[in-house]
Amino acid sequence: MKHNNEVDILKGEVLFEDGNYQFIWLGWEERDEGLVQVNQYLIKDGDEGILLDPGGVHVFPRIVGNVSRYIDLDKIKNIFFTHQDPDVSSGIALWLSVTPAKIHISKWWIRFLAHFGVFDHKRVMPIEDKGGTLSTSSGKRFEFVPAHFLHSPGNFSLYDPKSKILFTGDIGAAIFPANQRYLFVDDFNSHVKIMEGFHQRFLANNIAVKAYLNKISRFDIQMIAPQHGAIFPDQDTSKKFINWLSGLKCGSDIINQIYG
Repeated sequence: MKHNNEVDILKGEVLFEDGNYQFIWLGWEERDEGLVQVNQYLIKDGDEGILLDPGGVHVFPRIVGNVSRYIDLDKIKNIFFTHQDPDVSSGIALWLSVTPAKIHISKWWIRFLAHFGVFDHKRVMPIEDKGGTLSTSSGKRFEFVPAHFLHSPGNFSLYDPKSKILFTGDIGAAIFPANQRYLFVDDFNSHVKIMEGFHQRFLANNIAVKAYLNKISRFDIQMIAPQHGAIFPDQDTSKKFINWLSGLKCGSDIINQIYG
């Protein structure tokens, strides 16, 4: 794994590679002021691709360019959206227009897709609350992990058993101060300071947290890749994050503090 000062923030980085299999982070905008910072990912299994939370209209040109460095767009067979937020999914109509991909998203958000310009649902595969799986033509199998109310009421993570990477969406998000972003968490205690506020406000409560942690406890997790903030690059930092999250009071746990 590269050090933060070696990361190509514009073109992205390969997080895991084994032969013709890659798990790829797709880079950032050159400037980080005035927008919600987002991470998008590509899983490349031979000549077949899966996009994870490819984002909104604003980032679409950059993501198309970076994806095309690794795979042709017509080889993108599946796109997974953790939930419905515009920074995650508002580019969905554009992605449907340039790829043959099937869309995987919680069943609760299907009727909302028209507001993103998607009226034909033939390629939209609703994910049931209990989760499910996605397989590539080579037999690689990924798991949709329920993460409801963290923060969306219809929310999922994706676990990749090949790379042992857990893509968590907004779970693990951090909000960087201006011009202080970094890709990999190398000082966990310092990183908590820019995670805590988001998690306290946007996650429903510790009951929902514990239900999610119970779901992921059976996985061998070597890396946690969130949709905002920095990546937990190894087993040690991933465990530190899980332990921290387990004890977090958030949402309705601290409602009186929120209302003041």
